[in-house]
Amino acid sequence: MKRVLMAGVLATGLVGIVACNSDSGSGATGTTASGSTNSGGSGSVNTGSTNGLSAATLALGIKGVPDSLSATYSAALKFNRYTQVKAANGKSIHIIAQDKLSDNQIVRARSILTHYLTDLPGSVYGSDKSAVANKMADNGAVLLLLNGSDDGSNPATNLGGQPLYQNEIQVEGGDWYINQSYDGHRDASFEEILHLVHDYGIGVDQNSRFIGALADYQAEIRSAQITALNDKLWGFASPDWIAELTTENSLSQEYLAAVIDSYYGLWGAWSGSQTHGMWGEYVAKSRSEIGSEDPLGAELMNNKFFHPYLTYNARIDESFSGDFSLKFKPELSYTHHSRYLKDVTLTGSLSSNVVVNQLDNLIKGNSGNNIVFFSGSSSQYTVEKLEDGSILVTDMEDGRDGINKLIDIESVAFTDSTITL
Repeated sequence: MKRVLMAGVLATGLVGIVACNSDSGSGATGTTASGSTNSGGSGSVNTGSTNGLSAATLALGIKGVPDSLSATYSAALKFNRYTQVKAANGKSIHIIAQDKLSDNQIVRARSILTHYLTDLPGSVYGSDKSAVANKMADNGAVLLLLNGSDDGSNPATNLGGQPLYQNEIQVEGGDWYINQSYDGHRDASFEEILHLVHDYGIGVDQNSRFIGALADYQAEIRSAQITALNDKLWGFASPDWIAELTTENSLSQEYLAAVIDSYYGLWGAWSGSQTHGMWGEYVAKSRSEIGSEDPLGAELMNNKFFHPYLTYNARIDESFSGDFSLKFKPELSYTHHSRYLKDVTLTGSLSSNVVVNQLDNLIKGNSGNNIVFFSGSSSQYTVEKLEDGSILVTDMEDGRDGINKLIDIESVAFTDSTITL
């Protein structure tokens, strides 16, 4: 729920690494600067100078902080890595990280930002999101990935930019993600990165000027927010917080974030309420509940701007072993969220497997032994080897397992047999 607006626009036009959802099957191992394992993801953590980053880090599209930014985001303040998302106008949306963030946390933050800015063909406001990305770059959008937690102890919080803290960035397959830790490690990535997109790209009304690209969509968001507040669907438990948001003109941003979090399943595993999400501030915990409890919120998600599934290729943390499920299973708390993943890459060397969902998945293996699990018997699928060496597994039953492209996968398992590829 942290939002910091920048007073000015940072220099743009940097020569840098264009954002990519790296699908490398390998990942460097490492520890945090303090020497302890970072349960938000165990990809390498680089300490000290911004120079001398590992080849594994560079391969992920992460580099040292550029000279044009390093005076502000300095090594003295523990900033040591940088990546970006390039807008269509050639300018950069900056992502700047401090030294305790794992590389996998940086990649995931960039992936979520890229997800929000990925076109949704045929949608009302998202069929071409280049104007939103251009506005973000023109308005000086910066995502700051900061050490620790939001406890007021990090001086970089006041630099300007949208803060997102190390302890609130889960990585698919990491301990915090698998256990769905809300105590100190609740996944705030989607909320905070959405604030960046909303403030600098979509745009917010009721300010001195509108700096965004989607005034009509913001008008719909505002209307839904006003209805939700008046009808006690959102914000009803914290009048002092609502007063604060009113003063800073953040009501519509916080409301939309509550909708998005429940839409993507981020509160499904929360034990604090059986019916409400966002710490009890929002009337719905799940996508289906949004439809029944907050119709205007559901309409904001109905082919307007946001994808119904997650478009990025999720890097399953190298610490993970076992079966990672893309299919919702009530006994696996993380599947409230992973059910919306489509494409995944297993990283590291541990033998780990994937259970598919109903989407058309792209699944890439790691250097261990990997199995992909399907829901039906082998006679209900076709298995085809493509010219590029990948395997295409097609479910002949509609609406069950979809069409799955497999790369570097050793076996596929059906209910009646396992086939070595």
